[in-house]
Amino acid sequence: MQITFLGADHEVTGSCHYLNACGRHILIDCGMEQGNDVYENQELPVNAADVDYVLLTHAHIDHSGLIPLLYVNGFRGKVFTTKASMDLCQIMLRDSAHIQMFEAEWRNRKARRSGGKEFVPLYDLEAAEEVMKHFVPCAYDAMVELEENIHVRFTDVGHLLGSASIEVWLKEDDISRKVVFSGDIGNQNKPIIKDPMYLSEADFVVMESTYGNRNHNDTQDSVAELASIIERTLKRGGNLVIPSFAVGRTQELLYYIRKIKADNVIPDLPDFQVYIDSPLAVEATNVFNKNVEACFDEEAMELVKQGINPISFPGLNLAVSSVESKNINFVSEPKVIISASGMCEAGRIRHHLKHNLWRPECTILFVGYQANGTVGRAILEGAKSIKLFGEEIEIHAEIRKMEGISGHADKKGLLHWINEFSPKPQKVFVVHGEDSVCDEFTACLRNEYGLNAEAPYTGGVYSLVDGSCIEEGNRAKKSRRTTTKRATEVFERLMAAGRRLLTVISHNEGGANKDLAKFTDQINALCDKWDR
Repeated sequence: MQITFLGADHEVTGSCHYLNACGRHILIDCGMEQGNDVYENQELPVNAADVDYVLLTHAHIDHSGLIPLLYVNGFRGKVFTTKASMDLCQIMLRDSAHIQMFEAEWRNRKARRSGGKEFVPLYDLEAAEEVMKHFVPCAYDAMVELEENIHVRFTDVGHLLGSASIEVWLKEDDISRKVVFSGDIGNQNKPIIKDPMYLSEADFVVMESTYGNRNHNDTQDSVAELASIIERTLKRGGNLVIPSFAVGRTQELLYYIRKIKADNVIPDLPDFQVYIDSPLAVEATNVFNKNVEACFDEEAMELVKQGINPISFPGLNLAVSSVESKNINFVSEPKVIISASGMCEAGRIRHHLKHNLWRPECTILFVGYQANGTVGRAILEGAKSIKLFGEEIEIHAEIRKMEGISGHADKKGLLHWINEFSPKPQKVFVVHGEDSVCDEFTACLRNEYGLNAEAPYTGGVYSLVDGSCIEEGNRAKKSRRTTTKRATEVFERLMAAGRRLLTVISHNEGGANKDLAKFTDQINALCDKWDR
């Protein structure tokens, strides 16, 4: 009964944890790295084809984005998550596949001109669609039996529509253990979705620490602050450009802007226009509207009962096609533009930055976490210019950040969540935080709250019997910048297919001799064809 840490260890993105228990191989999240890749992540220690289950905390790409790659490499097990997370993955994984394919096409055009090697996308649209057939939707608070000795339960953690902490009960050789995976813990009193729910007992806890070294501004009035920024920017003739995560943060902004308009907070600009430039955000908004009963909080539900859509208002414009997106920049009237990606690493936001970063009358407003090494982080930390589409763009726009709108709990919220456990867990594993933040928050849990806490490194293996370290993780940092690990050359896919074939062969042990002989002949014929 062991846990291995594979991703988001002393880093914020790429969440992935591996349970080897009860004779089964289980992943909790399988996320894509974004921004600066500080550590060389440990490879999955088993064949993808041998993974029995994936338990998904929520749909954000840094938690779900490599599930289609897992499928490409042979995974054919089941993915358990909440219904809302499954609905969001339907659109987010397709969108991620489009990005992979677009990047591959762009790189291969350059490669053909320069004689470079072919670039292979992580996965394509078919893989994203096929893996969705393996998803199993689960209701909040329902006990789910994966099999006799493995049970799980999803509890609303208030970070995103459908987000959950996952409780896992394991029984092996008369030893029973309960492991809790926090997922991303949400803020209190956020619009639309419910506040985080708290859990009370566990043997081991794996918890995030994104804001484990600082607190948000509790006195901040997000509606008033946003209204002030909109008014100041538009009155001086500029555009307010908001890089925003298409799922979650964009809908939260729509909620605030609807309130600003409904309450006439900016009387001099009652008809200001807002453009959502993200097909994914448009689809995600539809998913929000489909999951009202299960996920909306009381305030949002009260608006729904009055016949008011909490995330729609006069003056809202949706840009889906590329033509509609380009036309936004030809609208001379000052406006609000909300576009993805939230960290400015890809997508249509980069075009809007190109058109607005150099203009001193404009404002770029960040409303979410900016990972190390991302374009958003560089802008926020005072870069004088950035390169977009091969052109150096000087930064003269006003740069702002709204702290209180974060989807992650701050240090106080994290401490509230972990201190609800009674008795104290046998051990707390701190993950999903920048290098120094993981260490600071771990020290806080140990020294101030008496918890047995540790921040594992990628590749670290621990016993779930007594919490002891079986194998130290990799502490060596690397310097290269990458969006995600590109172990996707065609030959690596061939190797993955071979590993899957071995798994399929083992599954056929004990089969009818006639069928096994036929299978053997087919394999030998394939080998004869390709043996070089």
